[in-house]
Order: sequence, then structure tokens, then C-alpha cells
Amino acid sequence: MFKKVLIANRGEIAVRVIRACQELGLQTVAVYSEADRTALHVRYADEAYLIGPPQAAESYLRMDKIIDAAIRAKVDAIHPGYGFLAENAQFARACAEAGLIWIGPPPEAITLLGDKVEARRTMQAAGVPVVPGTDSEMELDDDSLRAAAADVGYPLLIKAAAGGGGKGMRAVTEPDEFDRALQAARRESKGAFGDDRVYLERLIQGARHIEFQILADSRGNAIHLGERECSIQRRHQKVLEEAPSPFMTPELRERMGAIAVRAVQAANYSNAGTVEFLVDKERNFYFLEVNTRLQVEHPVTEMVSGVDIVKEQLRIASGRKMRYTQDDIAMKGWAIECRISSEDPFNNFLPSTGKVTSLVEPNGAGIRVESGIFEGFEVSLYYDSMVAKLLVWGETRGEALLRMRRALREYRIMGIKTTIPFHQRLLDNTNFIGGVFDTAFLEQNPNLIHDLQERHVRAAAIAAAILAHRRRQKALVQLGPAGGGMGMNPWKLHGRRETLRR
Repeated sequence: MFKKVLIANRGEIAVRVIRACQELGLQTVAVYSEADRTALHVRYADEAYLIGPPQAAESYLRMDKIIDAAIRAKVDAIHPGYGFLAENAQFARACAEAGLIWIGPPPEAITLLGDKVEARRTMQAAGVPVVPGTDSEMELDDDSLRAAAADVGYPLLIKAAAGGGGKGMRAVTEPDEFDRALQAARRESKGAFGDDRVYLERLIQGARHIEFQILADSRGNAIHLGERECSIQRRHQKVLEEAPSPFMTPELRERMGAIAVRAVQAANYSNAGTVEFLVDKERNFYFLEVNTRLQVEHPVTEMVSGVDIVKEQLRIASGRKMRYTQDDIAMKGWAIECRISSEDPFNNFLPSTGKVTSLVEPNGAGIRVESGIFEGFEVSLYYDSMVAKLLVWGETRGEALLRMRRALREYRIMGIKTTIPFHQRLLDNTNFIGGVFDTAFLEQNPNLIHDLQERHVRAAAIAAAILAHRRRQKALVQLGPAGGGMGMNPWKLHGRRETLRR
């Protein structure tokens, strides 16, 4: 195995990868922007190199600066984490050209699966069920898409061909809305990915978002580690994940897992990846996309499978045969992850910035915190708002839910607003507790979001009323007459008694 690894990322994922490297006896190198001089990943790494100003476009997205740092540090390999350059085939190729090992899938697989139209075509050829939509061979100009919309049927989704994460996506329920939504999707896709191509898919209503974690080596071996339930989303962004899914049956898990493995084999894939599906109410499932990187939510799979996914990434990238076969994998217990973001749930989830003045992390049996913050850390607007991930494990889903409630109560982050109150409210919801939800759950339960602000206002009003009452009582305390005279005027005493009665 290689001996020295550069982590081309920041925050909690950089810390996560550094720890895995250290446990394997590997030296680690961090890169950082001027805003991250004191960040945890910089402190934990054996070496660290400044690569630019706070803006990601001038630091963490600069391939040339990262590779230059890798060469200066004399590393053997680069781990991209997730986000930034993790799914950039050009960066993967640049690493190879510089004589560095890329800890991820081959650039050819990244290119193929990163283009959603090409990915659909590949999956259809491999017999993987896809969501009904535009034909993979058709032109994607406005007139062709407008004509295809009637065949796809309403409601439908307009989706970016070059990316995901909800960017360049628009839901259309009526033909009259199509042209406006099409142009909006093209503009957003162009801005996010530099590519305005879009395609159409039927909107599967009441669907669940279920994904399978994949590991594959360079020798043709591929397995899945079971599924993750990722249906709790806000604006197409996951906010809570769990493994396994409360909707899954053993028979469905076996079928979907086999299809997920077939999907990555069709793309000549190796290393870690995730195959995402939509599953309707009748448990029909459809291929959605492949994420060609480590996922944010990978720890929930680690907690129920016992497999350290990052360590397996490192071993596979070094050319070793995968240590596991499918028969070795068994899901034990239940794991839940809450994404803790520096956002104000009382104010439409606006980003919250500032210094972390106090930090108390939960602990105890079955609790895992992956964080990139500490007391005194400055949370800025330059990067993603997720600052930590809180995970719990329990023997059953019920135990995991109770443990997560306890952990959220213990979690204290002062100085910035966080989404902890939102997660507490979500875990109190009876439908969520019962496992009755889909990807539209938060849209269909606006009280989970909007009532947070109303409750906050009511609590503030009650507190203000109590404070005012106490101050009035204090002001009305009867005082003896100055100089020890005959006492206070009875009319004044009567007036004060009447005031207190009110």
C-alpha cells in the first residue's frame, strides 16, 4: 500500500479520512484556504499546505494548486472526500498524469455516470429499470423535449443532464407550465454545471429515495453493503438518513442489491460508490443515478455493516483485492444520521455564521459524532453549511430513535444557529416514528418547519410577559415609611393591592 495521502477537502470529511489513514499507518497531508488556517483537518494532519484565499474557486477547486501541494509533499495518493472535485473526471486524470494514485473510481466511469443521459442509456442496456422518460437517443432541444413531454406524461421532472443535487431540476404538473420551467432549468443547469442540457422523467409520486452502498475492486469483484433510507429531504437535499430502510423487505433488498451491483459492473466501476433508486408505493423500483464518490451518509452503513468504507477505499486504490464477498455482509441493528447544519430553522433555514463560543457533544453507547468544528472555530459563508453529522446505533429502530432524541438534547452548539431544533421536532413526528413517509414528507408537513418560527415567537412572548410581571411585582413591593412615621397612606395601599390583583 502507498504510504502518504493528501486529502483534497476540508471539514468533517477531511477529518474522517485522516483518521482512517492514521489507523492504517499512513502519513497524511491537508490542504487549506486562508479561512481554514486553524481548522481541525489542518491540526490533525501530519503536514498542511496553504492553497489560496477563502473562496473555494480559488482554493479547494483549484486542481493545479492541489496537485502542486501533493508533489511538494511527495505524497503517493489523493483522496478527494466528497463535494468539490470528488466527481471531477478531469481532476482524476490530472492526478494520474502527475504520477499520483486517485482514491476513487476510474475517470471513465465518472464521466459516463456523471452524464445522466448516458447513464440512463447504459443502465437500460444492462437491464436496470429506469424511470420512464425521454428516449436516450433523442435530441434534447426545446422542440423535441416539448413534444416528448406529452408521451412522458404529467406530472414530470425536467432534470439537468450534467449534474444532480436538485440543481437544474423543475417539477411540471401542467403543459402550460412547461416552457417557463424548461428555461429556468436550463439557466440553473448552465450556472451550476456549465452545461444547459436537460432531459425529462416522469414524476413518481409518493416515492421513497433508497440507495445502495457499493464496493468494487479493480479485479471485477463487486458487492453491496445494504440500503440506506434517504427520503427525508428539504429542497432535494437530504437532512436525515437511516439504515436499513423501514420500507424494505428481505426479498426486495436482495433484488435491488443485485441490480445495484449489475449497474456498477456495467460501467466498469471500482472503489466506493452509491446507486440511488426511487421506489414507489407498490415497491417497484427505478434507477435514479450513481454517485461516483464517498457519500455524506456513508457512516450509517458502516454502523450496521461493520465495514469501514474509507479504509476499503484506500485498500482498493492500492490495487488489493477486496476483503469481503457478498456472503460476508449482514446488516445488524439500526443506524440514524442527522445532518447538523449552521442554518436558522426559525428563519427559513438561512445560513448562520459566527464563532462557536461553546460546544458540548453528546456521547455514550451507540453515539458517533463526525464534526469539523470546535470552540472558537469561525463558521463562514464560504463553504457548505453542514458542520457536523450526529449518528446513533440501536439494536432496533425504536432504540435508535430514542437514542437520537437523547443525543440531540445533549448536543449544545453556541454562537451560531443550527438545525438541531428542527431534527428534534422531526423525531417527535408520529408519522416519521411509524416509518410512514416519502420524499415529499417535509413539503406535506409544513408545520415541521414553519411552526418552529411560530413556537419561537410564542415562547419569546411568554418569557417577556413573565419578565414584565416580575418587574412590576418588584416595583410594587410595599415599603415602610421613611423615618418610622405613622405608615403609608391607606389610599395608596388600596391602589397597590388593586394593581397586584390584576
